[in-house]
Amino acid sequence: EFLVEISGTTVTITCPVTEGNIAWDVAGTKEESTGGKYVIENHNSAPANVTCSASGKTYAMYLNARVCTNCEELDALAVTGIITADLLITFGVLILVYYFSKDRKGRAGASAGSRPRGQKMQRPPPVPNPDYEPIRKGQREVYAGLESRGF
Repeated sequence: EFLVEISGTTVTITCPVTEGNIAWDVAGTKEESTGGKYVIENHNSAPANVTCSASGKTYAMYLNARVCTNCEELDALAVTGIITADLLITFGVLILVYYFSKDRKGRAGASAGSRPRGQKMQRPPPVPNPDYEPIRKGQREVYAGLESRGF
């Protein structure tokens, strides 16, 4: 039920009891205050037990607040804007890369060693392999040794 506010190295603690004199006990140091707030300047991020008591009621809390001197506070709108801008830039770069690589495919025909892209030329028939030539008349003796042998 405590309210803790952190800004830079300043920690502000608000006690649930708001009326009367409030006695604060923070890490063994006792202090009286008339308001319900206790301010710790230059907090060193060390854990501490915090107790506030007033009119017979005592509230205790374990404070483990991390603070830093060079921290910047960002609200949800700023974080959302940063993430959205990052995604838009990323998608923009992806689209540019896609379109530039798409155009390169069309220019690949102009490189050395490629065929002209004009009319489709018919391929000449493949050169016959002499190992698989058909048997012609008069050449049967060449293949006579290839007969299957019966056992």
